[in-house]
Amino acid sequence: MPAAPRKHKAKDKIIKSRRTLVGTLEGLRSQGKTIVLTNGCFDILHVGHVRSLEDARSRGDFLVVALNEDETVTKLKGKGFPINPVEERMEILAGLTSVDYVCSFAEETADALIKALKPGLYAKGTDYTERSVPEAATVKSIGAKVVIVGDKKNHSSSKVVEKIRERKFD
Repeated sequence: MPAAPRKHKAKDKIIKSRRTLVGTLEGLRSQGKTIVLTNGCFDILHVGHVRSLEDARSRGDFLVVALNEDETVTKLKGKGFPINPVEERMEILAGLTSVDYVCSFAEETADALIKALKPGLYAKGTDYTERSVPEAATVKSIGAKVVIVGDKKNHSSSKVVEKIRERKFD
């Protein structure tokens, strides 16, 4: 007997409507589930991202990853970024087993997103401390907690791009 194809695809984890995501997360919280939210550019996925996302997911029941829209990435990283458009970055992240939902946001900080989604935990990488997270006051105001996840920051998409530019391909 042939195996039935899986019905869940990476794109099924992408939720474009903030209102829909809010409703989904409200339902999960009402079941006593812990929601973890993290955000970033995630332009060129590297091992540091994977480690951070796996750690973030281990802290709760569901992991939501919010990606900066392209215009915001350009403001944050400079001309030439992002390398990959937000739709593709979202699909790549949605393909990871540690990620339950993916969305994007256009604001320069995640404050409005945190207020709307009301996660129990807000995860940031080791390039931050609990005190240096820009959204720490907002996280505290909704009764959530900041958690620092991942390993020591030894990887970055910008460094990958720099390495590629320096290489000479014969």
